[in-house]
Amino acid sequence: MAMATVAVKPEIIRWALERSGRSKQMLAPKFPKLELWEKGEAYPTLRQLEELSRKTYTPLGYFFLSEPPEEKLPVPVFRTLWDKSLIHPSPDLLETVQTMQRRQDWMREYLLDRGQLPLPFISSANTNNSVTEVADKIREVLGLEPDWARHERKWEDALRTLRNAIDDAGILIVANGIVGNNTHRKLDVDEFRGFVLCDEYAPLIFVNSADVKAAQMFTIAHELAHLWLGQGGVFDLHNMQPADSKIEIFCNKIAAEFLVPEEIFLKQWPKAQSNQEPYQSLARYFKVSPLVTARRALDLHLIDKQTFFDFYDAYISEAKYKTAKQKGGGDFYTNQDMRIGKRFAVTIIRAAKEGRLLYRDAYQLTGLNGATFDRYAKSLGGTN
Repeated sequence: MAMATVAVKPEIIRWALERSGRSKQMLAPKFPKLELWEKGEAYPTLRQLEELSRKTYTPLGYFFLSEPPEEKLPVPVFRTLWDKSLIHPSPDLLETVQTMQRRQDWMREYLLDRGQLPLPFISSANTNNSVTEVADKIREVLGLEPDWARHERKWEDALRTLRNAIDDAGILIVANGIVGNNTHRKLDVDEFRGFVLCDEYAPLIFVNSADVKAAQMFTIAHELAHLWLGQGGVFDLHNMQPADSKIEIFCNKIAAEFLVPEEIFLKQWPKAQSNQEPYQSLARYFKVSPLVTARRALDLHLIDKQTFFDFYDAYISEAKYKTAKQKGGGDFYTNQDMRIGKRFAVTIIRAAKEGRLLYRDAYQLTGLNGATFDRYAKSLGGTN
């Protein structure tokens, strides 16, 4: 007896394939009649459709629509370079943003139930403020001095200190280079380096950690500026350059001033120039990555764009080579502090233990299940 089939529109099949970025050649071994489905000359069974849904990262319900849906991100997209192939958001970006929205929505409701007041710094600045003024306000809220990073041993430690300060200020911060915990779905740095979901109770910044770590500090500082301006967005920051937008250009200037104050930088520049590696020398002084100091020199017209791009390309290539040589992806539970966000994780675990949240919902919000969730909760400690 032949199995019943589902009359899926051929244009939906073609749309799902194009949306996923997976070629027919990749999927044909699993779906021998795929080409016939595309032409409307045959139809898949429900089981085949469920498998196609998984393989193309397409919600199953979409296959029952009469025409392809128009998927939009909930925040503006700021791109330095507009590539036609990236006009439509990928399933990986869409799913990541939607996951972060669910976490933000839950956190907002949780905080409101507990009488949390809105965070006063959200939307507290505008483009009429001076760059220095906004950068100073961000440091003040985070409890950081103008030269805060200089007290760290190296810039990687400064990055950790910055993330902790952001967390303590009530901002959810997440860094992940894959979709959830799926190592087969790496986030594309060319599509986005980060995004901001602005909210006065549970603001969230996301960093694409598939990017080299040296560039992530600047992305985070850029995202902080977005929150102070009350402007959400997705951005690629190609070559650490902003999109052609007043907001983006202003946020980039704030990020640069926040990490490397102009006044101090100009005092150190003459000394750095006498060094064979001026950007590395300045990086050791400010405890930021050499990419940030090179970017600052460009901002202040101390070097030209070609000099910056040459250094940037060489540094990124070397960083990618070093990363590729490293084995393993680090400790799974330590990675969750970044992928979930420590503040969010602690709150979820506490709510589940107090009976304010079903464990089923806690699993869904964190992407961790059963014993894995319990072991992660135990690794955090202090959540009882």
